[in-house]
Amino acid sequence: MTTNYTNQEWQRIVVDVEKNIKVDESKSYHVPNVASTVDHTLLKLDSTSSQFDDLCNEARKDEFASVCVRPKWVEQCVNNLKGSGVKVASVVGFHEGTYTLEQKLKDTKTSLEAGAAELDLVINWPQLQQQEYEAIYAELAAIRSAAPHPTLIKLILETSQLNDQQIIAGSVLASAAGLDFIKTATGFHGHGATLPHVRLMKAACEYLAKNPVQSGSAANQMLVKASGGIRSLDDAVKMLEVGASRLGTSGGVLIAKQASEKETGTNSSSGQAKLDSDY
Repeated sequence: MTTNYTNQEWQRIVVDVEKNIKVDESKSYHVPNVASTVDHTLLKLDSTSSQFDDLCNEARKDEFASVCVRPKWVEQCVNNLKGSGVKVASVVGFHEGTYTLEQKLKDTKTSLEAGAAELDLVINWPQLQQQEYEAIYAELAAIRSAAPHPTLIKLILETSQLNDQQIIAGSVLASAAGLDFIKTATGFHGHGATLPHVRLMKAACEYLAKNPVQSGSAANQMLVKASGGIRSLDDAVKMLEVGASRLGTSGGVLIAKQASEKETGTNSSSGQAKLDSDY
């Protein structure tokens, strides 16, 4: 997992990937049970203990993939979700991404010791804008080492702040470091997921799985998590159709209800969930 690539060498790799990936605008991916893709999310700083109890009860009832919370709430959520199939995901370096590696490793250690099975890690996107690839890769590799598999790591790119080449660069670095997902946004900075960005990220994942950054290394099949602004079943299905495998949203309860009503032919909950942030 270690490389000695310079920033210039990384940039050549990024340009090569950008030149070779194919974004198929017509391609539509299978949409699974929508609720099973939801990371039920509560990240407001002023959230209360009872709100996390409610979050876990909702996730258990609707059989979401996970709850996504800040490190201080992981232990409570793990205890609440014992005996269910719902995982607990913790954010790392949230939401700015510019925290030191020491702080990100502290978040990682705290989260894992409390029982988190997944980590949603914010990339240092200002460094990505400046093509400081060596520093970013070193950070990602250190966190992967501190949180080996089976822990899932999802790298938040903050796509609203990036151009297409920078999104591809983040994808390349995530793949090289052995991460599991690339994710669109924190929901706290600029717009959230867009269909073109999710398509691009999916295409990057597929290309990098077949063409590893490091010659001779094992293929790493990353997946895409769409987050930010997903408020309805219609939003959710569109993201899944263009290649997302997970959805980060605080509107999961309404989405699950709309999915159930669509199955049964009833329609009492049309519209969109009101989100506390763009998450």
